[in-house]
Amino acid sequence: MQAWILLSIAAAAFQTLRFMLQKHLSMGTLSTGGATLARFFYSMPFVVSMTVAYLWWSGVGLPPLSGWFWVYAMTGGLSQILATWCVVALFSQRNFAVGITFKKTEVVQTALVGLVVLGDRVSLMGLGAIVLGLAGVLILSDTPGLSGRWHRRIFNRAAGLGLAGGALFAISAVGYRGATLEIASDDPLLRALCTLAVVTTSQAVAMTIWLMWREAGQMARVWAARRTAVWMGITGLGGSLCWFTAFTLQNAAYVFAVGQVEVIFSLFASVLFFSEKLTRREGAGIALITLSVLAVALFL
Repeated sequence: MQAWILLSIAAAAFQTLRFMLQKHLSMGTLSTGGATLARFFYSMPFVVSMTVAYLWWSGVGLPPLSGWFWVYAMTGGLSQILATWCVVALFSQRNFAVGITFKKTEVVQTALVGLVVLGDRVSLMGLGAIVLGLAGVLILSDTPGLSGRWHRRIFNRAAGLGLAGGALFAISAVGYRGATLEIASDDPLLRALCTLAVVTTSQAVAMTIWLMWREAGQMARVWAARRTAVWMGITGLGGSLCWFTAFTLQNAAYVFAVGQVEVIFSLFASVLFFSEKLTRREGAGIALITLSVLAVALFL
């Protein structure tokens, strides 16, 4: 199995753990903004330390960062902040597994953004697998218990947050891939670490300034929640490092397509940790997404 596939699966596992912690913190302890800041604030020290240690161990200096690197990195960082905000807000609308699945519209949207921005193309087989996953997402978007015409059941606040989050994650993924490709190095881990350090630091600073302006009381709560939030930072680091390294090796749309195994992981989390139940229709949607992931992993 290719390295980028293993990295994508590992990233999905780390990300599921992080979203579980974010959901826990956003259910009364922190606001949506506070939970979003905690994800970046508690990742930053680990990311920067790991980057400095790796540069020292490998005996190389910080590679030059071009103007386009900063454009890609800052665009990706801002998009990820807004996307994370959407996903945390989504947790109050639907259960954990379905909320994560809504976010997976990022796969189709990443293919489109990657084609337009970087010229990344997907094969016919890859497109078929991605469309199969989209079908599963559409099945999951029909809100249980909501009566009325079909467009009211499909186009609702939960679907809107999921689609917005997916679009923003698509932009961030393509931005991060573009940033890593701008670094002149043959070492994919070095390129991933440098990009991640720049992005995470800028995100932590930006979110701190925002909360101090808009929700000053949340800063104290973020610090008070450090015993739980620090684990969110560690899992966030693990997930981001795996995503970024995979982006240096493969088209971001394929990386996210394999990363849809996060839906399976979130299913276990939903049932085992949050005592939430899934309907048969939701199970069918998750099954289609699972087939999509297998198609990408086996045939690309």
